[in-house]
Amino acid sequence: MTTYKIEAGTAQHIGNRPQQSDRVALMTGARAPGYVLAVLSDGIGGSAGSEQVLHTARQVFDEFKPGDHPSLERLGDLLREIVSETHLVMKMNAVTTEVEAHASFVGLVLTPHREAVWAHVGDSRLYRFAEGKCLTRTNDAAYVEHLVASDRLPEEAARNHRKSKLLLNVMGNSRKDPFVTIGSHTGLGPGDAFLLCSDGLWHFFTDAELGAATHKATPRQASEMLINKAAERSQGKGGNCTMAIVKLVKPAQDGLAARVGRPV
Repeated sequence: MTTYKIEAGTAQHIGNRPQQSDRVALMTGARAPGYVLAVLSDGIGGSAGSEQVLHTARQVFDEFKPGDHPSLERLGDLLREIVSETHLVMKMNAVTTEVEAHASFVGLVLTPHREAVWAHVGDSRLYRFAEGKCLTRTNDAAYVEHLVASDRLPEEAARNHRKSKLLLNVMGNSRKDPFVTIGSHTGLGPGDAFLLCSDGLWHFFTDAELGAATHKATPRQASEMLINKAAERSQGKGGNCTMAIVKLVKPAQDGLAARVGRPV
């Protein structure tokens, strides 16, 4: 089996906001050795929603039993389950507290079989890089198509959906279930990297800049540089800034290399 080493890390900055409403975590599965889950969520109006995302993700991932080699579809269903269960809990909590909690979601599963599956809801993003080049980036294109097809909205109205709470794609919205976009990639190897981030980060960078930063530095170095540059470019008006960086690099030659999917 091909081996590679995983370098990963998370970072946050509060920006000019009174509190940090983003949450991010890297997890290993209690019943899924060799699998890694990265989750990032941007809480809207507070951290209650994003905290619930991480809590539910941990519960669902700890119960996940992959078997010999689960399909990409099953891994996508795992991420959908995190979203649907979080959304349900948020709606139930809103009934008792009379306060709705909303949150975005982006999740990434890495497997021991050189595979990656990801999902996203809302305006947090996932980027996939190969040797610093951005090959995939989540966006709202699929959601806009969904609004036009299922809600029979004019395309221009769908593209301006953020202007309406009714159309906001988040977990916890009592008027509308979240729309989940799923993506995947096989044949992972050294040189591949993933960035999960909130809009407090990606808003200030081009795809090429993010790719170069993650490629040339360790996750810790890259996150420090990106946070500092985001603060500079926001001119003191930036929001919460949160990210997770996962890089696949060549293993060391000293026999301590990790097998695919096993973080070190």
